[in-house]
Amino acid sequence: MAPNRILESRLGPESLRKLIALNNPLLNEVIEEAILQFQPNSVFVSNGSPEDLHRVRVQAIRGGEEKPLILRGHTIHYDGYEDQGRDPVNTRFLLSGGASLGPSLNCLEGEEGIAEIDKVMNGIMRGKEMVVSFYSLGPLGTEFAIPCVQVTDSYYVAHSEDILYRQGYELFKGETTMDGFFAFLHSAGALKQGVSRDIDLRRIFIDLERNFVYSANTQYAGNTVAAKKLAHRLAIRKAAREDWLAEHFLITGVPSYEGSKKTYMAGAFPSWCGKTSTSMLFDVVGDDLAHIRKKEGKVYAANVEKGMFGVIKDVNLKDDPYIHDILVHPGEIIFSNALDVEGRVYWQGMGKVNIPLKGDNHSGHWWKGKSDSKGKLIPVSHDNARFCVGLEGLENYDATQVVHLEGIIYGGRSSRRPVPVSELYGWVHGVFCGASIESEPTAATVGGSRSEVIINPMANKEFLSIPIGEYLENYINFGRDLKKTPRIFYVNYFLRDESGDFTNTKMDKKVWIRWMERRISGKVGAYATPTGLIPKYDDLAGLFKKELQTSYSKEDYEFQFMTCVPELLDKLNISEKFFQKETSAVPKEIFGMIDALKDLLLEAQKTLGDNISPFKFKDYQVPVPLTLPF
Repeated sequence: MAPNRILESRLGPESLRKLIALNNPLLNEVIEEAILQFQPNSVFVSNGSPEDLHRVRVQAIRGGEEKPLILRGHTIHYDGYEDQGRDPVNTRFLLSGGASLGPSLNCLEGEEGIAEIDKVMNGIMRGKEMVVSFYSLGPLGTEFAIPCVQVTDSYYVAHSEDILYRQGYELFKGETTMDGFFAFLHSAGALKQGVSRDIDLRRIFIDLERNFVYSANTQYAGNTVAAKKLAHRLAIRKAAREDWLAEHFLITGVPSYEGSKKTYMAGAFPSWCGKTSTSMLFDVVGDDLAHIRKKEGKVYAANVEKGMFGVIKDVNLKDDPYIHDILVHPGEIIFSNALDVEGRVYWQGMGKVNIPLKGDNHSGHWWKGKSDSKGKLIPVSHDNARFCVGLEGLENYDATQVVHLEGIIYGGRSSRRPVPVSELYGWVHGVFCGASIESEPTAATVGGSRSEVIINPMANKEFLSIPIGEYLENYINFGRDLKKTPRIFYVNYFLRDESGDFTNTKMDKKVWIRWMERRISGKVGAYATPTGLIPKYDDLAGLFKKELQTSYSKEDYEFQFMTCVPELLDKLNISEKFFQKETSAVPKEIFGMIDALKDLLLEAQKTLGDNISPFKFKDYQVPVPLTLPF
């Protein structure tokens, strides 16, 4: 059968017209291959027109993947009970010739992987309609734009991507090369009661050589909405080869008190470490993924997405006013794995609301006290229940497409160290601290065992598609020829006192971010310590009063900004062991920074003791300045 005959046999006249209009032979080959392998009954091609977007929404409801709720535009979707999150075990990189990405990454020989995924996905769309959609990672009309094509048999997946991503049909016009676009091939597989049946055959295989992602027998968006974290893995590898950065970054804009400018910052935080809430403190550009490029010696960032796929648990009016507001008003939103009671949605931690005693959720019909087959109580909504919504509906949305990046924030979770906020000593120091982000599991107790500490470079470890050493080398090299390097900061929102209580409120982070803006603007000073520059008390006291209308005591400042030398040396030792385990060559600058920081801490310890009050740094001179190249 001739290639165009394959397309003609499955595509209706209008879909065929839209595909032919692109005049893209390579794209046609990808779609032909998918048709031959997956054997759909029909194929619908979306060009992103209002009519096509409407059809996708209607089909998601008509096919039972989404159910309308009372508020206009709201729908709810359920994944299978055992399909509620990303599947790291079955998410694997395909590499040929025995290549490896190091001990931290899950790889499979390319030919073996292709043979396995072919076996799993052959004929997987029989009786279904294939949907072909086109998207752009990054703003259209800029160098950030990366064309993506999504092939799926789930209208829910297509609908989610329509909300999250810019339409990219026009990017595929004319000739393209295989490394010029990303392709994602997904099927929910055989369904039982509307959800993926063959979870034991769930596979998410990432072919790094073709820039293809295969996803089968799963509906959860993190495994299927491929332009998100699956595309992020492809982008990290592409960035390393083209001298830019693909990062797990929020982007926020902080207006100055004077009204003269807005300072844009990006930030990386592991899960449950305050990333989304930080992005929402001021003017949000993006909450999850960013691409970072340089031009004329400056650094620029763009949000990969135009929407949010956020965890809904504990979103309430007090802690997340902007997100809460958009979720309780009409507009296009997909809720997933929450509770539906007669068309109204409920979730854990939604605030002062009486949770119903029964309804429908990810477990089917639910009632208070319901347990699963293992005797585990089923909550009103899954802990990983989500919402999918466009950013443009947020009151604090900043629609700037490409921003000049003046600050980068790295943040982890530790009950013992380091201080709530500090500025780092330049690019290399910043890369080291970003590479050494540590987080304790959320259930960790005060003084928990060291084995609980997780090192997560740039909060990106789970998504790396290149060895960690190569990733960090690219990061360091990116900064070498910058004329205006972003200031880099480290935050820790999770310090606890001797009683195990948090020493800060959830909103205190607004003061830390504001202090960064004032540092970048040259409005506040700082004390130099062995591990970075910390705020002065008077500056913070003024910011607490101005931002939160609260006082800030010297006692709180002294405890929170204490330099605890033994704890910080322990952190350096844990980081050093982590990097020593890598089989890929970790840059020498990383180990050089560890040695330099140890020397500074030990020197301060000799003079000032184990636990050093921040006030003592008023007169203390850091004896050995960090003089690594930049």
